[in-house]
Formats: sequence, structure tokens, C-alpha cells
Amino acid sequence: MIAQNLENILSELPQGVKLVAVSKTHSLGALMEAYAMGQKSFAESRAQEFAAKAVQMPQDVEWHFIGHLQTNKIKLVLPYAHIVESIDSERLLEAVNSWGERNDKIINILLELRIGMEESKYGFSEEEILAVLERAEEFQYCRFCGLMGIASNVEDKDIIGKEFAGIKALFDECCRNFPNLSDFTQLSIGMSGDWRIAVKHGSTQVRIGTAIFGSR
Repeated sequence: MIAQNLENILSELPQGVKLVAVSKTHSLGALMEAYAMGQKSFAESRAQEFAAKAVQMPQDVEWHFIGHLQTNKIKLVLPYAHIVESIDSERLLEAVNSWGERNDKIINILLELRIGMEESKYGFSEEEILAVLERAEEFQYCRFCGLMGIASNVEDKDIIGKEFAGIKALFDECCRNFPNLSDFTQLSIGMSGDWRIAVKHGSTQVRIGTAIFGSR
């Protein structure tokens, strides 16, 4: 089933849009089934599970961290992370940068924009993201690679489309205003229920779990 699901999604994804398989709560066996099909990018959202799987899976796996990361758990994530997609506060950004300095490692990051309607959502406002990028040179151990966002959990595709259009507009503004940030190329939007809408609005990377591995 996993192999067929992967094949179906990849057949629809436009060239240049990366598929990141969201593997949280799924077994190593399920991950290895996807890996055997050529899937090398996986995402986790809990620090302990991320660290445990990272040391058990093949070394060429590209690990993405996509959950809310507490500053006291960055030591579990940063040694293994190809990229942290969910930098959602300046406090976390500073902590990641400090860890990178102590360990002489540049950390790839995405800034998370709070675009959904749920009050529980984490993330920066548009104004905060622009302000952080104005000071990007202060964070020498963070490589700013783009933006991440999660749409509202609603059925209305027009609402989702408007939210994705908003983050794409901000992404374009950042690229225009900060041309010196040459790695700022990634727009990570779209999950199992809305990735097709995200692709229409310029997503360069979709994070899909349930549509690959099934319900948890």
C-alpha cells in the first residue's frame, strides 16, 4: 500500500516539487518500505522520536524537523537535521544559532509563518519575518532557506487557497527584498489534504504523511 501510495503521489507532483514523507508515529518498517521505493526525505515532529529514528535509518536519509521545537530539546534534533522547517520564534532562532556556533555547524532553517486561523498555531507574523530577515547576518550559524506554513484545518478550499496565496506573496516579497539570501528558495506548504492546492500556489515542497502511510 505504501509503495502504491508513493507512486500515485509522485506521478502527480510537478517536476521540482519535493516530496517529504511525514513519518511521525509510524514504524521503522513502514519507513523502510518507503525508503525501498526511493523515498529519501522524511519528516518528524517530536524530538525524541526524531532522534531515535535518525540513528536507526540509513545514513543517506534527509531528515526534516517540522514540529514545535522546544529550546531544551534542540540537542536531540540538530545533530541529525538536514533542515528545521519550524523555526517559529526569535527565541528558538537564537537558541539554534547558539547551538550551531558551539558545535561549528550551519543549520538549514525555514521560518514558520502563522497563516492558519487556529489560535493554537505557532509561528511568526509577516512583519516579524521581514524584521528577522533584515537582521539575518546576526544569525551566522543559521542558513535561511525559505518559509513554511500550515493552512487552516477547514474544508473550504477557497480559504486554504487564500492562505497559501498569502504566504506565497510574502515569500516573493522576501526574495525581492533580500536578494543577498541566495539560499532563500524553499516554500514548504501543503499536506495530505491540501497539497494539490499548495502546488497551484507555488509550493516547492509538500509534507505528506497520511496519504502515504495511512491513518495513525
